[in-house]
Amino acid sequence: MKAAAAAILWAALAVSASAQPPAAPSPFPPRRAVADQGTPLLSPALIANADRLRDEAMKGDDVAYDVLEGLTTEIGPRPAASEAEHRAAEWMAAKMKALGFQNVHLEPFAMTARVRGVETAEVTAPFPQRLVITALGGSVATPPDGIEAEAVVFKTYDELLAAPVGSLTGKIAVVTQPMPRTGDGSGYGMSYQIRGLGPSEAARRGAVAYLLRSLATDSHRLPHTGALAYLPGVPQIPAAALSVPDAEQIDRIAARGKPIRIHLTLTPTLRPGATSYTVVGDVVGREKPDEVVLIGGHLDSWDLGTGAIDDGAGDAITIAAAKLIMDLPQHPRRTIRVALFGAEEVGVSNLSFAAAHPAAEQAKMVIASECDFGADHIYAIGLPKGAAGSSFGRTLGRVVAPIGTYISPETPRDAGADLENLVGVPLAGLAQDGTRYFDLHHTADDTLDKIDKAQMNQNVAAWAAFAYLAADSDVDFRALAKP
Repeated sequence: MKAAAAAILWAALAVSASAQPPAAPSPFPPRRAVADQGTPLLSPALIANADRLRDEAMKGDDVAYDVLEGLTTEIGPRPAASEAEHRAAEWMAAKMKALGFQNVHLEPFAMTARVRGVETAEVTAPFPQRLVITALGGSVATPPDGIEAEAVVFKTYDELLAAPVGSLTGKIAVVTQPMPRTGDGSGYGMSYQIRGLGPSEAARRGAVAYLLRSLATDSHRLPHTGALAYLPGVPQIPAAALSVPDAEQIDRIAARGKPIRIHLTLTPTLRPGATSYTVVGDVVGREKPDEVVLIGGHLDSWDLGTGAIDDGAGDAITIAAAKLIMDLPQHPRRTIRVALFGAEEVGVSNLSFAAAHPAAEQAKMVIASECDFGADHIYAIGLPKGAAGSSFGRTLGRVVAPIGTYISPETPRDAGADLENLVGVPLAGLAQDGTRYFDLHHTADDTLDKIDKAQMNQNVAAWAAFAYLAADSDVDFRALAKP
């Protein structure tokens, strides 16, 4: 879902800073199976191995949970380019080596780290009380003593966009629009611009600070952080997210019709010259080791929780799936590469990974997909154009049907934010149930206890079947996409 949300943001930056971007489409169509086109299945041996991998994963050998438990316990939160993220990269590299992965290494890249500071807010009038907030990633700081100003409350983002330039001069803009709960995460895509573009849109109208209702579906008094992107040529103003109950409290105060004043203090800092890392390990192919099936998750996390759901789970699931394949009597024909991307949360990883792997190397990537939407049930798999009705698609559909997963008849619109800048690489999307994902996403509640081990096992089963069939067959996704 992050890739779809980011696409909305950057399209808006490029096309029109003042127009609201269109809503993001769902990554998959309604739940219906691809039509059986009579294409023959892959070989019985491949099917038998894929069935075996599925069944072993569903039993739960605890590799995925053990990796996630170790990462969140021994490292904890892993902000991009922080000392903790570096320790996490070293920890993951050692873990992958111990599990038997080959060619394990770290791919460093330079970036500017963001360090959270003090973050407080309070209503000073008409009804003084504390607010629960968190700074958005990339926000500039307030003066050390903070900012106090009259607040203008907008029930929707459209109302903010409709406000004339100059109408918020010297004021704090507050947007309290709720984010809808959806199973596929499309509610986040539709709401993303409120956080990503909202600070600049408020500044364009003269605001000195910006608050939004967290992009969230929970009712806990925990704010959800996340990145913003300041528009060029527009003043940069401090920006923070309110917890859902605090945003609703502001709505109630505003309904009394009295002027509201808010005091806000944010002291984030930047640390230039920092380094983030992507961790890479291989299950080396027995016949075509230079052809690569790329899977993985992102290693960094926000600092409020321990990054279990976002995205330690994705790291652990893909590692466990590759480990199951590694333990077959023989490796698949092609290499399965697990990449644990650094600095995804701040939008740096997709650029750095593509830059580190030139076009000639990308041309050897058979297919790629990222696991970055928690650990709940995978209900659908979207394949590259032309693949759903192919031998590969039909075989994969038969293998994953017993675990409640179907093959989407359409290609995915979101295969992972870290893969966005790959050129010409076929992409797949394994769609997880995100009904509760945005209860936890980017909050202090993103912790290990939220993991459902049975659903995590189902994820491992789907990923193992997908990666194995892609790696041990001769499927050419680029050729299938041609008319």
